[in-house]
Amino acid sequence: MKYRRRRFFTDKQKSEICDRGTEMAGHKKFTMATKTGVYLCEPHCQWQRGSNENTNRLLLQYFPKGTYSSIHSQAKLSVVARQLNERPRKTLGYETPPERFSACFASIS
Repeated sequence: MKYRRRRFFTDKQKSEICDRGTEMAGHKKFTMATKTGVYLCEPHCQWQRGSNENTNRLLLQYFPKGTYSSIHSQAKLSVVARQLNERPRKTLGYETPPERFSACFASIS
């Protein structure tokens, strides 16, 4: 099985977080082929899936269920990634991730 990794979130993405579904049964091959670490949520630990489930819900606003990223251009994927990354987050006090990162980085420099 060949894996082709699309740059969806960033060029620096080093890991994937997945549930324990059968779709990730070959996660070791995926990791070796893409050099991307795969982290599986532990059984009965729903708190590990919150961000994953929220992101899946947000992605459904852009891509209909059952579609694959391979049918979309890299430009479209990059636009969606930027929009998702620039959304204010309740868990960050309604700051965007870049705003919070900048604030944290400024506090240590």
